[in-house]
Amino acid sequence: MKIRIGVRARAALFTLASAGFALPVAAVENVVVQLATPDEELREILKNNSVVKAAQAEDRTAASDIYAAALAEYGRMTETLYSEGYYSGVVDVLVDGQQAADIPLLRVPDQITTVTLVIDQGPKFRFGRAEVQPLAQGTELPEDFKTGRRARAGLVRDAVDAAVLGWRDLGFAKTQTTDTQVTARHARRALDVDIRLNPGPRVRFGKLLVDSSTTNVRTSSIRRIAGLPRGEYFSPDAVQEAANRLRRTGTFASVTLTEGEVVGPDNVMDMTANVVDEKPRRIGFGAEISSLEGLKLSTFWLHRNFVGGAERFRVDAEVANIGTTAGGGMDYSLGARLEVPAIYGAETLGFAFARISREDEPTYLSDTFETGIGATRRFSENLEFEAAISYLYSDTEDDLGEREFSLLQFPLALTYDKRDNELNPTTGYYAKAQLTPYAGLSGSQSGARSYIDLRGYLNVGEDAANVFAGRFQMGSIYGSDLDETNPEFLFSSGGGGTVRGQPYKSLDVDLGNGNSTGGRSFVGMSAEYRRAITESLGIVAFADTGYIGAESTYDGSGEWHSGAGLGLRYNTGIGPIRFDVAGPVGGGDTGDGVQIYIGIGQAF
Repeated sequence: MKIRIGVRARAALFTLASAGFALPVAAVENVVVQLATPDEELREILKNNSVVKAAQAEDRTAASDIYAAALAEYGRMTETLYSEGYYSGVVDVLVDGQQAADIPLLRVPDQITTVTLVIDQGPKFRFGRAEVQPLAQGTELPEDFKTGRRARAGLVRDAVDAAVLGWRDLGFAKTQTTDTQVTARHARRALDVDIRLNPGPRVRFGKLLVDSSTTNVRTSSIRRIAGLPRGEYFSPDAVQEAANRLRRTGTFASVTLTEGEVVGPDNVMDMTANVVDEKPRRIGFGAEISSLEGLKLSTFWLHRNFVGGAERFRVDAEVANIGTTAGGGMDYSLGARLEVPAIYGAETLGFAFARISREDEPTYLSDTFETGIGATRRFSENLEFEAAISYLYSDTEDDLGEREFSLLQFPLALTYDKRDNELNPTTGYYAKAQLTPYAGLSGSQSGARSYIDLRGYLNVGEDAANVFAGRFQMGSIYGSDLDETNPEFLFSSGGGGTVRGQPYKSLDVDLGNGNSTGGRSFVGMSAEYRRAITESLGIVAFADTGYIGAESTYDGSGEWHSGAGLGLRYNTGIGPIRFDVAGPVGGGDTGDGVQIYIGIGQAF
């Protein structure tokens, strides 16, 4: 690349203001773009990479700042031209008409009016020779890194990175370049690239060393959680996954795994974990409101690294249905959960929990105590399985009378989450299947409860401006009779989680004489169209429908109801604030009019 100083470039210029790329220092808003070069894409790239323009945007417009930016502009514009395949361009940087490099450092002007960039990009270069050798088996270099393709500098870096990664993926952790020949042949307008690699020895993982100066977590726990496979061949994926396991505990503010500089005897390489603890305690609050269900308030207290092994102890409290007009009264719950990472292998999380609650629902009143232990096994980034054993006692009053339930439960859950964002998904899908067999004690009937929840998201247009979302739910109760099943296990439909526009849990099983109870079968379907209006504001149109039946599986003998409405979304740093207005469109007029729902995150 040639940088010509003190001589104006000939033809094929791009300019800003009246004479080149001119940036009035004191009035950024008055910049007028007048570009002469025919390559529109290149003009925009050069303009967007300008150091002087960046200084203006950041309001660094003192003469000394602008002069420093002008000097840096030579290198920035040269690098930008290289990145686009131009290796014989000419760059002039004029400060009030004088070449910036010619201005003595001790005689910087007190005032600068105009900075002008004059660029002659020259001809495009193409790859002549394009080689990186040797390559590991299966390595794929960038598609455009080949003879005859446009010789963008970034492709050379990408090709070297791909070649090095190919060897590292096979365990050659210390692969490095030994000879780099990159030659611009101006007469041929060609760039010849010849790069040689030395893969070095195939390396095995050694010990995981821990820098304990910034953490209170036991070194043995960090090693157990990371699960770095000592003795196995080095793998960048294994290193990344070990770091992710440490991050998923929520105990650490930062996690870095560093390779040892020296490979020891038998080609064994130690790694070092540098972790910084999060603040040990955290408290949070939540709120959600519906015009019929009323207000729901929740809070939690969290203690990280509870006993020194990156454990998490969390206490949750919730009061719901405050001011409800949908029947029933307020619900209360208080629960505690202790999570212990890596109890049986690095990917297995153990937990113990206890919960007391009072649910005053439209069809029943229940006081419940539940406690249990379990484990969650993570099979991949998206798939996990959970199993537990728990005991549940419930004292219940409903239209079937006063009853007590004493159950030993064996809940199982399989979750596959491929969404791009949990609170505001725009693409991907989510699937969860739950099966909870329960054994009745003290005269309670035995049975099982199943539930599936499937969600899918499709975005159309730029920046996910249009999102189509769908949800399907299905649940069943097997084994226990309708009048011998814990009402908390039975299904109802209506409200924010099932059918918006219908009153909360308004669809159930009619027992006659004005009595009702939940059903043993449930089907729910929802569809949404989400449209972004601005970066922060969006609108939603939605329709929901739900089915409740007395039988264990759907047989058409139950009842359907539906609702539909419109909503607003306001995006925040913690997720979109949801405001939905919906009314009933099927299943009879409830007489309750429209429903209003406010919360954080999408409805599903």
